[in-house]
Amino acid sequence: MKLIRLVPGKTSFDFVQWRKLAFIVSLSAVVASAGLFFTQDLNYGIDFKGGTSVVVQTEGPADLGAIRAIVDELGLGDVQVQGYGKEDEVFIRVEQQVDQPQAQGGVVEGEDLQPAVSDTIIAALEANYPGGVTLRSVEMVGPKVSGELIMSGLYAVLGAVALMLVYIWWKFDRQFSIGAVAALVHDVILTVGMFSLTQIEFNLSIIAAILTIVGYSMNDTVVVYDRVRENLRKYKKMDLGELLNLSINETLSRTTMTSFTTLLALFSLFILGGAVIKGFTFAMIWGIFVGTYSSIFVAAPILMITGVNREWTESGVGSKEDA
Repeated sequence: MKLIRLVPGKTSFDFVQWRKLAFIVSLSAVVASAGLFFTQDLNYGIDFKGGTSVVVQTEGPADLGAIRAIVDELGLGDVQVQGYGKEDEVFIRVEQQVDQPQAQGGVVEGEDLQPAVSDTIIAALEANYPGGVTLRSVEMVGPKVSGELIMSGLYAVLGAVALMLVYIWWKFDRQFSIGAVAALVHDVILTVGMFSLTQIEFNLSIIAAILTIVGYSMNDTVVVYDRVRENLRKYKKMDLGELLNLSINETLSRTTMTSFTTLLALFSLFILGGAVIKGFTFAMIWGIFVGTYSSIFVAAPILMITGVNREWTESGVGSKEDA
């Protein structure tokens, strides 16, 4: 284990000393992320925006430029053409079509146009692309369904944070729960802000990644908090700042090793996993970084502001003997 240890087994970094700077950096990042979301918004995928996505396979390596030119000539609005893992697979996404008038009168709703869109794309590629194409899959999402998915994803994230708040309040104490939830909200907002900044497609898999980040960040925070609780029992007279530094340093080796090994797997998935999971793995990689940071520089130092209840009872986090 000594050969792969990222930090020494015993460290004495003064993390609490940097809490004010960390709070300023975190608050600035949260405000910037919120600003990006409201001014630039997210690059919603077909799950949330509605539309049609088609995956086709070509004879030999795909010419993305030629395929994009063919699809653009169809006048379907915003079109995205990109590789899909293999060199002969292409992912084509077309935005939700607007309602169109019929020659006989009346209006064809955009949602009803989606099946015709995929047929139009395939027919154009088969007629104009050298060697033609083979249809691999078609996905269609209407505006009503996409709106429901947005709300379901939002409720899932809020529900996860609320349950984490209840768990920490029950497991530790009210002061601990404030720091834990602040760290979770910090991580979620920064993840959303990063997707708004990079304009990487935001779809249902990113919601799954955010929920995973919430669990990972909470796990890191609980490890630190549990050590704080143990040290509060052992060192009843120790200054809180000194005790927090001791607790963070004692768990630092475990925290860095867990993050490092998880990142190894995620970077492998990001590089080798193909286009379909790139957004998910990117969110997870970013989430590991901000989750580790928030456990050390947000969740624990907030205890310096809220304080801790050293007069534990049997109904709290300790026992009468511990108190």
